Amino acid sequence: MRISVSVLSAALLAASVAAAAGDAYRGPLTLRLSTAQYRQIIGDVFGPTIKAGGRFEPDIRYKGLLQVGAGRVSVTASGIEQYDASARKIAEQVVSKENRDTLIPCKPQSADAPDDACARAFFAATGRLLYRRPLQADELDRRVAIAAASTKTMKDFYTGLATGLSTMLVAPNFLFRQENAEPDPAHPGQYRLDVYSKAAKLSFFLWNAGPDAKLLAAAESGELNTPKGLAKQVDRLLASPRLEAGVRAYFSDMFGFNELAYLGKDAALYPNFTVQVTADAQEQTLRTLIDLLLNQKGDYRDLFTVRKTFLTPILGSVYGVPVVAPDGGWTPYTYPENDPHSGVTMQVSFLALHSHPGRTSPTLRGKALREMVLCQRVPDPPGNVNFTVVQDTANPLYKTARERLNAHATEAMCTGCHKITDPMGLAMENFDTAGSFRQHENGVAIDARGELDGVKFSDGPGLNRALHDSPRTPACLVERLTAYAKGRALVPDESTVTKGFELDFAAAKYRLPDLMRKIATSDALYAVTPPQVANALPTEIAK
Repeated sequence: MRISVSVLSAALLAASVAAAAGDAYRGPLTLRLSTAQYRQIIGDVFGPTIKAGGRFEPDIRYKGLLQVGAGRVSVTASGIEQYDASARKIAEQVVSKENRDTLIPCKPQSADAPDDACARAFFAATGRLLYRRPLQADELDRRVAIAAASTKTMKDFYTGLATGLSTMLVAPNFLFRQENAEPDPAHPGQYRLDVYSKAAKLSFFLWNAGPDAKLLAAAESGELNTPKGLAKQVDRLLASPRLEAGVRAYFSDMFGFNELAYLGKDAALYPNFTVQVTADAQEQTLRTLIDLLLNQKGDYRDLFTVRKTFLTPILGSVYGVPVVAPDGGWTPYTYPENDPHSGVTMQVSFLALHSHPGRTSPTLRGKALREMVLCQRVPDPPGNVNFTVVQDTANPLYKTARERLNAHATEAMCTGCHKITDPMGLAMENFDTAGSFRQHENGVAIDARGELDGVKFSDGPGLNRALHDSPRTPACLVERLTAYAKGRALVPDESTVTKGFELDFAAAKYRLPDLMRKIATSDALYAVTPPQVANALPTEIAK
């Protein structure tokens, strides 16, 4: 089987509509599965023994989130070939002698001849989970026909079944979350997502995975379109251990952890900063927030002041903490009150990610806090800025980052942005580019004083306390989590909805599961504007 670019044309066309309309678009979305979602679905449908390897084309971050960018991506011819190769390998594993008795619900009458009944049973059951809805009659008929034709050619029923399955795994209905709209009977003249699109949006939001059998059954029965039925399913998903995967996915997106895969430090200066350190750093932050937000059902704002965390021996060497773990694994650790480490922004995953390979960057760190934690965009620097002074860490006149930035910020074009980034970033200067604590730079004591919107502090813990107390911190989570759930950027007139979420979040003492439940049970999550594909298309696409 070979496929062409036209295989994905319908999905790409729908994605183009949303992109062309910009942030004003509120119709049904078409979002490409992330690599993690792709692999999770394969694991859910076929089990952990089936390996979905390969590397797919990178996602696009938009408005701070990869999940929002998923509705604006395209697939190149090379990308289609990657999907095709992966589909073939997965299908081969499913029908292999080791797996077929478990994964195929029937046996053919003859191993070397078509068996349409058995093929139909397999494709109907599998397709329902892959497409996140029951297959339509013509879709099912096509898969059965493909399997039969291949079986006749290859004289092997299971090879034919694999051919049919591989075509499903490269179909837009699997690779893209294609939403559909329908008139809302409770609100004449308005539209809502159809029940299967609703189920998918709910499951990807809370679990970062496709709907399970129970959620699909609730959709098929119509239960999901009732307030009571929706609340029942939301509560079930929130009570599941799989919620952890959904929370991990959201915060990995919010904190930009996809960039950690490309993070490197100057090996001559930081020889101990290895790939394993990077992997452990990400896991440390995720374990910290899961423990606080889910296990303890704690206050979200405490994420920026929490002292309880988890360490491995290799991370302990970076933090200067002796970690005893015979198996080299994870162990709980709580920093003492006078320790400079507090909150996830003082962890290696944040400090190292927002630094240069050989030096720190108060500007990058402050910019990350403004954009990730406070949802305040910082403009990119002009293209003709001279960074020589900032980059020269050996300059005898400016031995510390503060001194170099003060000299650099005398340029008028730089002053505005540096005023909103550097006062925060400089409070983190006691941590080098690898995240290790230090008190001096080039023999000079580090001045870690800073300021956040009028609140002054003397060090990193003071900065984190200011972040904890800032009203923008929980408000930003509400805005970003709502956009993440919707899969698109919010528009100004949705501020009324997010303001309501903010009030409820505060009333619930800033507990994350309560906020997720409020968003997931809100009509606003599933409301869409009438689909107007033809009118929304730019001229060159409409032709």
